Amino acid sequence: MTRENTNNQHIEESETVEFKSSLAELKQILETLSAFSNGEGGRVFIGVGDEGQIKGVDIGRNTIENLANKIKRETDPPLYPSMVVEEHDTKKIITIEVAKSPIKPVFAFDKAFKRVGRTNQKLTSVEIRELARYGVSYCYSAQIVKGATIDDISSSSVSKFVEQAKGRRGWTTEVHNTNEFLTKMGLVNQEGVTIAAILLFGKDPERFIVQSEVRCGRFKGTEPLEFEDFEVIGGDIIAQVDDLMSSIRKNLKMEVKIGDKPERMERWEYPLPAIREGIINAICHRDYGETSNVQVRIFDDRLEIWSPGKLPPGITVDKLRREHESIPPNPLIARPFFLSGYIENWGTGTNRIIRECAEYGLPEPEFRETGTSFVITFRKDILSEEYLKHIGLNIDQVKAVMHLKVNKKITNGAYQKLNGVSRSTATRELSSLVKLGIIERHGRTGRGTVYVLKGSNDS
Repeated sequence: MTRENTNNQHIEESETVEFKSSLAELKQILETLSAFSNGEGGRVFIGVGDEGQIKGVDIGRNTIENLANKIKRETDPPLYPSMVVEEHDTKKIITIEVAKSPIKPVFAFDKAFKRVGRTNQKLTSVEIRELARYGVSYCYSAQIVKGATIDDISSSSVSKFVEQAKGRRGWTTEVHNTNEFLTKMGLVNQEGVTIAAILLFGKDPERFIVQSEVRCGRFKGTEPLEFEDFEVIGGDIIAQVDDLMSSIRKNLKMEVKIGDKPERMERWEYPLPAIREGIINAICHRDYGETSNVQVRIFDDRLEIWSPGKLPPGITVDKLRREHESIPPNPLIARPFFLSGYIENWGTGTNRIIRECAEYGLPEPEFRETGTSFVITFRKDILSEEYLKHIGLNIDQVKAVMHLKVNKKITNGAYQKLNGVSRSTATRELSSLVKLGIIERHGRTGRGTVYVLKGSNDS
């Protein structure tokens, strides 16, 4: 038997069509998606019996989201199929459509399948090697955007980019129209417009890839609890760099320092070149298959840049602090970012961030992975508890420095009282802080001596 779709066309199970009665058949559904993506793509109709009769399926508030997460979690490389809920005679069915994968083989539950007629068959080891031999490196941003056309590309953004590439990199490629440009850049092909093209030059990228928006939030205090300012920034990801920097500057303070010279010295709380490098890396190298956004979180004591995804294979957090190779996870995005002068493709970005912070007199930024995101943390106070412990101060000395940051001064007697130690211990530990260049001694020796943070104007 057959069933009719919304266009009254008869559909039968085939090499590109599969019927499943319910979501309880999840294992078989994913095996079919593996087979389709290893072939020419296809559709799975859930809520339809083997003979084509419409049975319907119960759909709750999170049904589609949970199904999408299961498909992504149990396929390798992860699949991001389109899913549509249709209603036929008051019964709902789910249509899952998956395209031919840009990398093969695609595994489901650690096994790979191919479609033969109306059945799924497990690939042999020989077939797996053969598919892998002719596959290409997986890249979510290289996939085709369903429903997008060349009309969704901004010709003005393309023209602006071309001028930047000529001026900053001496780019000499002749471009006569938008379609020719995108083809030369590998951003469109015979199958359609890629995700990278929409992200880089789309008129309205978030219409197709909602997670492309970036967010900047200023929080009150040191915890992400209460917003003082919040901004969501859309548009193409090249323009987002300057827009996000504007939002960051709006939420940072300008410090004024008076040095040995009479003129005022003004500077931001953090080195802006380092922040800019961090957000460029986040926007360019993030995993656009993840549904979260690039976020900048600004607190009283630190600034964090959150980038969805993990570090590329072979790159570790420790490697980022040393000389390392460049392995851009989004090559179709990285090349335009290079041509426009935003990145260098030498793997030196994190080293520049570290150097900028050191020259600014700030602690080395922290790089870490959360499991779902890569985070860079900038701290504006070198005398943080983490830093003081790192250079070998004991708990009492750290407590004394924290006391000085609030109360400006401390005496030997106050140190004794604060930490419950003897006079000789207080003298020894205060002298150690003086030798380390953290504090300095003022006043007469003995009871008239006070200690202040080095470089402060308190005495």
